[in-house]
Amino acid sequence: MITIRHAKDRGHADHGWLDSHHTFSFAEYYDPQHMGFSTLRVINEDRVAGGEGFPTHGHRDMEIISYVLEGGIAHRDSMGTGSVLRPGEVQVMSAGTGVSHSEFNASKQEPVHFLQIWVLPAKNGLKPSYQQKNFPAADKRGRLRLVASADGRDGSVIIHQDAALYAGLFTAGEDASYPLAPGRKAWVQVARGKVRLNGQQLQAGDGAAVTQEAALTIEGISDGEVLVFDLA
Repeated sequence: MITIRHAKDRGHADHGWLDSHHTFSFAEYYDPQHMGFSTLRVINEDRVAGGEGFPTHGHRDMEIISYVLEGGIAHRDSMGTGSVLRPGEVQVMSAGTGVSHSEFNASKQEPVHFLQIWVLPAKNGLKPSYQQKNFPAADKRGRLRLVASADGRDGSVIIHQDAALYAGLFTAGEDASYPLAPGRKAWVQVARGKVRLNGQQLQAGDGAAVTQEAALTIEGISDGEVLVFDLA
């Protein structure tokens, strides 16, 4: 079964410097029908104006993933990490027992467009940690490339949960299939462009909850970029 969460139905907050769409309940947006999916708790599509960002604030007991589509994010945290995240890179911060961080647009002029993703950890009280890795476009072209997993296999970054995150790029005529093990669920998020998921068309901002399906087939329609979450 595939249940589509259309982009237009998401929560929306426009703070001037920040334009954010919420797939699931977040901050002042609350919808009891959309509190998350399995251990996936947050997918925010954020656009941050040049020179703006999120000042230092704290988190705990959450796996926080950032996936940049355009521009760059300047990251600083209480673990001593300082870096800039660009398109093609995946960042995961395991907040664990507690971490403070800031995320600012790395440009003073151009906006940054990215997805902020939260996954509930398998256990609380973990030691905070940070990882960042580049996954070239060629590795995602016409296929689903593993970018985050519980065991770090295939060079993916590690998240502390029985979950796996794949990223793929699909133009018209390109397709890929992904088998779902019995009892597993999936969430498919279209970051940009248009694709078909098991024959159903999805466009940028759309998400889809997948249950009781043996496999996923993703077909490109127009320069689609897709994230697939394999969840318990």
